[in-house]
Amino acid sequence: MGLIYGRNTVTEAIVSGKTINKIYIQKSSKELYDIIQLAKKNKIVIVEADKQKLDKMIEYKNSQGIVASITDFEYSTIDEILENVENLAKDKKSSIILILDKIEDPHNLGAIIRTAECMGVSGIIIQKRNACQITDTVEKVAVGATQYVKVARVTNITESIKYLQENGFWIYGLDMNGESKLYDTKFEGKIGIVVGNEGNGISRLVKENCDFMLNIPMYGKINSLNASVSVAMCLYEVRKNLDNDV
Repeated sequence: MGLIYGRNTVTEAIVSGKTINKIYIQKSSKELYDIIQLAKKNKIVIVEADKQKLDKMIEYKNSQGIVASITDFEYSTIDEILENVENLAKDKKSSIILILDKIEDPHNLGAIIRTAECMGVSGIIIQKRNACQITDTVEKVAVGATQYVKVARVTNITESIKYLQENGFWIYGLDMNGESKLYDTKFEGKIGIVVGNEGNGISRLVKENCDFMLNIPMYGKINSLNASVSVAMCLYEVRKNLDNDV
């Protein structure tokens, strides 16, 4: 069992058909009326609770007056993501997969998933160990996007990259020392984007197995960007290229 919280996150969970065991609502909260009606329509059990209890349930994070008990997040496999790629291709949407190499910050992961959903990414690959997993904080930051984006957990990122390459993907790594500028790169076909750890970047072996290494040019005195910001900038450039070719 897991917990999610926040008005938008819980609403998206209901709308997307996520299995919700119970929803805890802050007593006398008029702002939650629409969500309550939506929950009732979907025959979800509603329990009233005071704000202190709700905040305690999620270790005193801001619940926004609503907490839902759900089944644990269901991870996909890489093959399921590839199947999703084929389905999107039928709708004339180009294919993008994100590969996250040891992203540790749940706020970064949540923001990345949210951006990925907005940009039509087919799926995200993360590591099982030494990396952030899908937690309640990730779901809250993603504002419901975890209900729509397929996420696969793998033991070995390098082997996963090789498998994607065997299935026709070109793999691009983001690195401050990458030989090509992001906005000078022509993207086409099936695209895999690798983003590294917040502190150490992409690991050596993963970097060696990328087809291309790209940098995001910097014009100020700070030479690095937040991981989720880098992803957003990259996905926009990729999507702009691919959409112009459709």
